Amino acid sequence: MLVLTRRAGERLVIGDDVVITVIEVRSDGVRLGIEAPRHVRVHRAEVLAAVGEANARAATADAATEESLRGLVPPRGARRPAEPEPPTEPGDVPPRGARRPPEPEPPTEPGDVPPPADPPAR
Repeated sequence: MLVLTRRAGERLVIGDDVVITVIEVRSDGVRLGIEAPRHVRVHRAEVLAAVGEANARAATADAATEESLRGLVPPRGARRPAEPEPPTEPGDVPPRGARRPPEPEPPTEPGDVPPPADPPAR
C-alpha cells in the first residue's frame, strides 16, 4: 500500500485518466474529488460490502417465503381462466381486455344494389 500526505487542493493521478483531488481536510474526515472515465467503477468500500451482504440475504429464502411465492404461480398444466364474455347489447362497454364481436352487416332491403366486387387480379 502506498501512503501519501496531501493537503487541500493537491491531486493524485492514477494511470492516465484517474485524478483524485483533496477538496477539504477537517477534523472528522477528508473530502475527496475523483475524476474518472465512466467505464471505471468507483465505490465506497463500506457501501459495496453492505450491498453484497444484502444480495446474499436476498438470495436465500426460508420455507415460508418459498411457499408464499409458489402460491402466486398457477400449477403446471392448470387451465387459464376463460376470457370474459363480450357485451350483448349495442352500446355496452366491454370489460378491459375483452374482445368486441364483429359488427353485424347492415340489413339489406329489396332494391339495394350490392357494392361492386373487386376487379380480378392480373
